[in-house]
Amino acid sequence: MKSHQRPLQAAVMGVLVLGMAGPAFAQNPCAPKANNPCAASNRIDPKLITRPKGTKLLAGNRAELVTEGEKLWNDAKLGNSGLSCNTCHQGGAAFQASFAKPYPHTVGMARDKAGKKTVQLDEMIQACMVMPMAAKPLGWDSRELAALTAYTAAVQKNFKSAKASANPCAAKNPCAAKANPCAAKNPCAAKK
Repeated sequence: MKSHQRPLQAAVMGVLVLGMAGPAFAQNPCAPKANNPCAASNRIDPKLITRPKGTKLLAGNRAELVTEGEKLWNDAKLGNSGLSCNTCHQGGAAFQASFAKPYPHTVGMARDKAGKKTVQLDEMIQACMVMPMAAKPLGWDSRELAALTAYTAAVQKNFKSAKASANPCAAKNPCAAKANPCAAKNPCAAKK
C-alpha cells in the first residue's frame, strides 16, 4: 500500500470501529453520558426500600424459594432497565466485602442513594429493584421478594466460603518463597 493511502485507510477503519462500538456504548446503562440508574444524582425516597413494621417475608419451602429466586435473579424483565440482578453480580461479583457480614449492615448504594445507614437483605433487594432495575419495589409479602431474598442469602453464604478459598496467595500458593520453581534456577535471572 502506498504511504498516501494509509491515512485514508485509518480514517475508514476508525469510522467502522466506532460505528460498531456505538450501539454497545449506547446500551451501557452505566456509561458516563447515559441515564445511569446508579449515578449519584439518582436519590430515592428511603420509604420505598424500608420494610414496613410488622412485615414478615412470605414463608415457604426454602429449596423451592432458592430455585425460584435464581430464575428471578437472571430475569432482565423483572425490572424496566433491561438489567437483571445477574447483570451486576454475575458469578457473585460486584459485591463489597461487607456482603459477607450478616444483615443488617451498611451498603454503600442504600446509604448514598436513600440515606439508610443499614439495611436488611430484603431491603437491599428492594433498593436494587428501585435503582438499577428501575422498577417499583416488590410487594413486601410477595413470593418474588421471598424468593430473591432466599437466593441472595444462598449467594451470600457461598460468597463467604469462596472468599477464603479463592485467595491465590493462600498457604498453598505454588509461587510462595519456598515452593517457587523459578526462585533458585531461574534461567532468566541475571548472571553473577
